Amino acid sequence: MTPDEIAAVLAASLHPARLRVREPLAPFTTFRVGGPADVLYDATSSNDLATAITAARALNIPWFVLGLGANILVGDRGVRGLVIRNRAAAHTISHDGVLWSESGAVMQDLVLDTVRLGWSGLEHYIGIPSTVGGALWQNLHFLSPAPERARTMFIAEVFASCEILAEDGARRTVNADYIKFGYDESVFHHTRDVILSATFQLLRADPAALQKVLQENLSWRGSRHPWLAVHPSAGSIFKKIEGVGAGRLIDQCGLKGFRIGDAQISYIHANIMVNVGQASAADVRAVIAHAQHAVQEHCGHELEPEIGFIGEF
Repeated sequence: MTPDEIAAVLAASLHPARLRVREPLAPFTTFRVGGPADVLYDATSSNDLATAITAARALNIPWFVLGLGANILVGDRGVRGLVIRNRAAAHTISHDGVLWSESGAVMQDLVLDTVRLGWSGLEHYIGIPSTVGGALWQNLHFLSPAPERARTMFIAEVFASCEILAEDGARRTVNADYIKFGYDESVFHHTRDVILSATFQLLRADPAALQKVLQENLSWRGSRHPWLAVHPSAGSIFKKIEGVGAGRLIDQCGLKGFRIGDAQISYIHANIMVNVGQASAADVRAVIAHAQHAVQEHCGHELEPEIGFIGEF
């Protein structure tokens, strides 16, 4: 089907005013790179998200759920079928510290809301671009401020349960045993289940102490990562190599600042590539390939991309 035909058949099930044809996706990614979606739809609630996926499945239309667009590279030729932009962001916090949130809520917003109310558990993830769905998909993590950032904090530690739209079309509530959290890993890497909402168990804490953690984390992160507002990126490009570090290997090859087109290896963090202007996906992939070749040749290690490659290149 053509994009117009896809939009026409979906209009029977979805809100027609929120269906956009041939919509560029670059503005909806943190890398600011990517071609158009055949059809883009804004899902504004978990029910709306489930309806959009169910409709696409019934009509045999390829679909992809887009959160904040971090940790992905969208191809220059765009994405065929339906891209569902998850804008489902409702959330509540109970008197006993149970946070319920739809999967499209932005983690930054939840961090600020919970800290303001004196609930601890999410403050470690300040400054990391992610929705709730993305946080569970990758088991969001960050180094604890003390002692000396020796321990990695994972979102799994405060996770209680989530509602999913399963591959068979059923809506189910599942716990951590089902999700199989790992380092940058979960069951969602291997299924077509979609997270609709999630609950987290938080603990009471002094809001002033939590604010101090926010400031420390933002300062530490800001000194070691390029600022998205200035240099768009997808975050770490390559998977962690235990005991070695992908960024360290790239730095050893003298590649900080290496550039093809407007895609450049960051001077601040060698495992992050930045868009210094109007980078194309082809530029980014060329820099990725160059880094992989250099590290293999000079260090004997194979760099495996961590980011998702979405659409047609």
